[in-house]
Amino acid sequence: MEKTTTYFEKPGPENTGRCLEIVKENIAGFKYRHVVVASTTGVTGQVFAEGLKDENVNLVIVTHSHGFREPNSSELNAEAREKIRAAGAVIYTGTMITHSLETALAKKFSGVYPTLLVAQSLRRLGEGIKVCCEMVMMTADAGLIPEGEEIVAVAGTGRGADTVSVIRAAASKRFLDLRVLEIPAKPRG
Repeated sequence: MEKTTTYFEKPGPENTGRCLEIVKENIAGFKYRHVVVASTTGVTGQVFAEGLKDENVNLVIVTHSHGFREPNSSELNAEAREKIRAAGAVIYTGTMITHSLETALAKKFSGVYPTLLVAQSLRRLGEGIKVCCEMVMMTADAGLIPEGEEIVAVAGTGRGADTVSVIRAAASKRFLDLRVLEIPAKPRG
């Protein structure tokens, strides 16, 4: 098997369109059936929902948890939410695997906790890869994607998409079974 990897010169939203193309190429060439995409405000989710609406895939848009930025708030705007759903995608909002109770404890007690170590270790490959792994576990935990299947995961560094990965899904309880199989695109820096 021979595949290519695209390395972006710098991270950021200017890579979103190319990431969508790479996902479409992988769906067409390798028949992936499940795609998860990170989206904070809904802009990236909307791009992928509209761009993949004619593909025969289960598309899950993963948002920040409710209250992530501030109490009682959602960063996903209502208009984007409607457009994402109208294009046939599912929206998942839930607790982020590596940003939950341990983050609160680390801030309060200045300690280091296992999920924070996992997050920092995954970041060595890039912020997007960390988010891709996290989203695959979150959506497997929610029953939105099947464990054991190869999932195309898309995330970014800050805003937009700049990372595409193929991950064999596992629920968070079986984190050690999670496998990053391929990285079709990522920022080089």
